This record gives sequence, C-alpha cells and structure tokens, in this order.
Amino acid sequence: MASILQKIAEQVLSRTTFSNLAMDRARDAAVDTIGCMIAGRGDESAAALTRAFDGEIAESGEARLVTGGSASPSFAALINATAAHALDFDDNFHPARAHASAVLVPALLAVLTSGKVTSGRRFLEAYLAGLEAQAAVGFGVNPSHYNRGWHATATVGSIGAAAGVARLLGADEESLAAAMSLATSFACGPKGQFGTTAKPLHAGIAARNAVDAARMALAGMSGRPDILERPQGFLDLFGGDDAKGWEGLTFEEEHIIESRGVVTKRHPCCASTHRAIDALLDLKQEHGLLAGDIARIETKVGISAARNLAYPDPADEMQARFSMQYCLATAFLKGSLSLSDFTRQEIERPEIREFMPRIEMQSYSAEEEKGVERLPHIVTVTTRDGRIYRKFRSHAKGSLEAPMSDHERKVKFMDCLHWANRRNSEASFQRLCALADFETLSCDNAIWNLISDGY
Repeated sequence: MASILQKIAEQVLSRTTFSNLAMDRARDAAVDTIGCMIAGRGDESAAALTRAFDGEIAESGEARLVTGGSASPSFAALINATAAHALDFDDNFHPARAHASAVLVPALLAVLTSGKVTSGRRFLEAYLAGLEAQAAVGFGVNPSHYNRGWHATATVGSIGAAAGVARLLGADEESLAAAMSLATSFACGPKGQFGTTAKPLHAGIAARNAVDAARMALAGMSGRPDILERPQGFLDLFGGDDAKGWEGLTFEEEHIIESRGVVTKRHPCCASTHRAIDALLDLKQEHGLLAGDIARIETKVGISAARNLAYPDPADEMQARFSMQYCLATAFLKGSLSLSDFTRQEIERPEIREFMPRIEMQSYSAEEEKGVERLPHIVTVTTRDGRIYRKFRSHAKGSLEAPMSDHERKVKFMDCLHWANRRNSEASFQRLCALADFETLSCDNAIWNLISDGY
C-alpha cells in the first residue's frame, strides 16, 4: 500500500495542466511575496543573518540575495524567506495553517542558479505543486498541530515546499517523496517564539530545509516514505491530541488554490488580528464612530489566535504585530494599518497608548471550538452613551471570500517597495505580473533585476 508521501508525490507530479485561474492566483501570490521580501530586506532579522554568515556572502555565488550579493542556494533560501516573513505582511494558507508563499517563493528562487534555468510558467507550476503538498500534509495534522503550539510554516510548510522545489528540479516520484521525508526530519518551530525575530527566521529555516531536502534527495539521500503516518512519525509526535490523520485525504480536479485560495494580507501584522481589525473598521464606517465615542471594545477570537497575540502592552515593533490592543487601536485611530505604523517611534504615540486600555480580548472555549473548523471573530463596541454595536467576521479582507482588487494589490506592492526605498515600483509591479510569460528565469535575468533594482 502506498504511503501518504507517495500518494502526494504521485498527485503533484501527475497534475500537469492548470487552469488560468490557478495560474493567475499563483502569480498574484508570487508577486505579493516578492514585494514582502523586498520590504523585509532591511529588517533586523535579515540583517542579523547577514552579519552571522558574512563569510558566505559573495559577489558571484550560485543564488542571489534580496539583501545584496549572492550565496549558496541554501543560504539564499534562508535569508530571502526570512525577509519575506520579517514584517508579517506575507500571505496565509489555511489548509496548511502556514505562511505558504513566504517559504515556497524564496525556496524556488534559490534553486534558480546560473546553471538552472526555467520558465515563468514552470516556476508557477512548481509553486502550485508545493502548495498542494502543503495542504495535503496539513490535512492530517491541523488544526490540532497548530493549536498544540507548532508554527506550521516551519513544519508543514517546509515539508510541502520540498515537494515544490523537487518538482522544479525535475525529481521523479521516488525522489520527490524522499525530499518530503527528509524535510520531515528537519521540522521545527515553536509558536512561543512569536513576537521575536525568531518568528520570521522560521520561514527562512523552512525554505532552507526545503531546498536542502530536495537537493539531498536528488543526490540519493532518502528517508522512510511512511514517516508521516508510522509510529514515532510526524502525526504521532507532532499531531496533537485531535489530529485525524490522512484516511480521508482526497485530491480534487480543482486545485486547492482555486477552492481555498491563499489569504493576501491587507494589514502588516499577525493574521490573528485581521478579522477583528476588519470588523472594527466596518463598524467605524457604518456608524460614524469617533475615538471619543468609545468606552470599550471587546473581541472574541479563537484559542490559537489569543495565544498568538501575547503582547497587550508591546515593547517594540515586533511585539506590536502580535498585539490585538495595539493593532485595533492604531487601525481605529488612523483608519488603516501600514508598514510605517510598526516602528519604535509609532508604537509609543500617546494617543494610541491612551486608547489601548479600552480594548479587551477573550477566546472561545475549547468546548465551543470542538468539531468546528472556523468560528467567526466578534467585535463588540460599547459607546460612552450606552450604545452597543457588534460585528461578526468569518473571513479577512484578502481571502477568497473577500478578495483584494488588482488596485489594492498594486497599492500594497508599492507600499512594500516604498518602505524599502525602491524606485519604479509601479513599473516593477506591472512587469512581475507578466511572470507566467517569462521564457527564462535564472539568478542572472530579468526577475532578479526587478527584485534587486535600487541598491
């Protein structure tokens, strides 16, 4: 009987045709991730890595770095994916409970060395293969795995991304399954690190592990093909108390990016805040609410979301991204959130600090969540004159159910490039949107010229 990894390998290699919708969504995800990667290149997390591994950076390495210079594919994946996730502006993928694209896109870019050339279409097909593999791995362990405290970006994300990298490198089914098996041995990443620079490092580690696992597999290294489901395997050790396993896993004709999509972030902060932010902004607009009107704002979120948001009184910009109080206060007072709201200076603004104590957060109970995949986040606003307004939000802006427009995507991309002091942001966006039409992609050609222009 075929193992789960063998079934996944067979699926992602046998799917050779993709709809225009799937390709368009893959392109949008890749462009969005590249924008986030450029914006995050100056973050302390990426800077610390370049200091730590200064001797591995050269002018003529195999793979390009978003921070400048080049290095081995392994190190390029590490630093570029860390940069992509550094500002927490990169997308979410619910089936994997992971920041799927922040791992996949930098990992795939890293293996486009001077000796490895592909087309834009093949690049996006490899992205879709990795995304489908992430969803399949996540099916058996989530949400129990994530709720247990594992950062699935670094675990599920890495295993699935290894499949995408292996496909791009031309692996057969045996080698692709081996790549995922080896990546399982690299799996790591506790959510207790949220609010520190180790959190974006998880995406970097995952991308590096995916690249290393795929290259090792193609060189003949192997692991157990049943490592997901066997005793002392991934499910047994990482699944948590309620993981269901893969018995019900099926693959539909429609690709997972068509049926579930990825969630493009509207706000540069932890996704656990997004539905509450959107609900509060809806209430503000619908009822013309002003700061002086507000007596109290109460939010009710999932258990894992409440655990993620561990900083009611954030001390720095990273903690602020994981603070419901800071994110809601800033969004309400300013009407939106942007990258410029997450600096040391901004988080100490007196008007925000004065507003934050009015915001309370509670979570659903374990009994309420039992057997339910997704409960709405609820925001209740009580005004000083006793009025009460309540909003339920099941999906954040940027999801399949509430998609961002092309214009909103462009505005976000330009915000990312502006944050990185980049030139020609609109022209870069338009050129990257033609990614599927690129006849050749490598570390030496147009895509990296677009990514690295301006420094």
